[in-house]
Amino acid sequence: MIRTIESTPYTDQKPGTSGLRKKVRVFQQPNYAENFIQSVFDAIADKDGATLVIGGDGRFLNREVIQVAIRIAAANGFGRVLVGRGGLLSTPAASHLIRKRSALGGLVLSASHNPGGPDEDFGIKYNVANGGPAPEKVTDAIHARTLTIDRWLTVEGGDIDLDTLGEVTVGDMTVEIVDPVADYAALMETLFDFAAIRAAGLTMAFDAMSAITGPYATEILENRLGFAPGTVRNGTPLPDFGGHHPDPNLVHAHALYETMMGPDAPDFGAASDGDGDRNLIIGRGRFVTPSDSLAMLAANAHLAPGYRDGLKGIARSMPTSAAADRVAAKLGIPAFETPTGWKFFGNLLDAGMATICGEESAGTGSDHVREKDGLWAVLLWLNILAATGKSVDAIARDHWATYGRNYYARHDYEGVESERADALMADLRGRLAMLPGTAIGDLTIETADDFAYHDPTDGSVSRNQGVRILFAGGSRVVFRLSGTGTSGATLRVYLERYEAARIDEDTGAMLADIVAAADEVAGIVRHTGRTEPDVVT
Repeated sequence: MIRTIESTPYTDQKPGTSGLRKKVRVFQQPNYAENFIQSVFDAIADKDGATLVIGGDGRFLNREVIQVAIRIAAANGFGRVLVGRGGLLSTPAASHLIRKRSALGGLVLSASHNPGGPDEDFGIKYNVANGGPAPEKVTDAIHARTLTIDRWLTVEGGDIDLDTLGEVTVGDMTVEIVDPVADYAALMETLFDFAAIRAAGLTMAFDAMSAITGPYATEILENRLGFAPGTVRNGTPLPDFGGHHPDPNLVHAHALYETMMGPDAPDFGAASDGDGDRNLIIGRGRFVTPSDSLAMLAANAHLAPGYRDGLKGIARSMPTSAAADRVAAKLGIPAFETPTGWKFFGNLLDAGMATICGEESAGTGSDHVREKDGLWAVLLWLNILAATGKSVDAIARDHWATYGRNYYARHDYEGVESERADALMADLRGRLAMLPGTAIGDLTIETADDFAYHDPTDGSVSRNQGVRILFAGGSRVVFRLSGTGTSGATLRVYLERYEAARIDEDTGAMLADIVAAADEVAGIVRHTGRTEPDVVT
């Protein structure tokens, strides 16, 4: 029987670039998760008899919210819900399952790379039928509904067994518990030469960070590709990610970095994040930035079976370095610069205008799904290593010798008071017209703007996507506020310097003058009180 539960709106349920993310304690408020899920269902059409995918990264509150979501889905007329066993589905695997099973969409329960646990973060994101994050017109409709909602619907019944494969009935709806790994692993076997990787004799270390990628990496790397048992570290998903921050960068995956810089390092090192859509790539003695990884993967993708026919185009987010643009130019294919957020890539992928996409925040992927995909990037790197017989360091050096090197770093100032961060950006935007021609040390500002994106597929315009300061000679700095945090604001400052011939210098030294210029032009210390970033990647 369908029950109607009266409710009142919460005013803080506007989805960000990756859904609604808040502290667990916020989601535990009466009707909070229920209101948002019902608002999603109220905002979408064609639910009657449709299929819905539900799964998450296993963080604290994952199972409880899945049980609630199943009953709300049944009350709203869905005909079938697919749930990953244990409530688990990586974000790329959820995208693939939505596409493979022709689902109307899916609820992905994750706060991505944010910490998990009773005092940490939780999130709910709605993905549409193409498998990608809901576009702005959908998230705007969801937000509008959260402000007027006065009830949510559910069906009578207790919790179902999420750990046993098979089908059960909830109300008039079928709930199918599926293997979260099998379909995704089968897809990877169609894209990459598993036999060649097995035969290459490579050694590797993979840190799953006690997050969702553990079961996927164990099945694919150890069981199907034959890497030694123990290759996958921290392979069991834990509700609190083992008390660690599941962000695959040099700060939070430092143990892996130490392994790869040590005397007995394996050939290849990699890590993934909370929900499995980001990646960290480290060779023996060589860290590869996400921006460089995108460019190198694009330049060598033809070595993998799934990409032998070439690429249709390469897309990168605006803050990502221009290294991939140089690859696109050599290949004679389009290069697209989009705002941050994978949904912008989805339109290009659906239109057949791009094949490989990437973001500096360690997200890389292709047209096989409509999300970034951490393990996909790892497997393409392994395929390239197997096909070339070269090390990661050799591939990087060869690439820079061909294309030049974009020295690049991102400085994150986390937990800045929102008012201070907003004031910094407002002040900077107010001075953009006056900045061209300004000299800062040896640098001269050539252009300064607030990035606006005109989508070539649907004509939509996204404004205020980040402030760009471009210096004469090709260097630049970008300022933007992140939409992935749950408290305060994160100011992200992106620093880039292009060198055609000086390809083996220290990144910090090469960017020192741009770091100084960034503070002078934006007044970071003056506005935030911070004298140095919290995280450098």
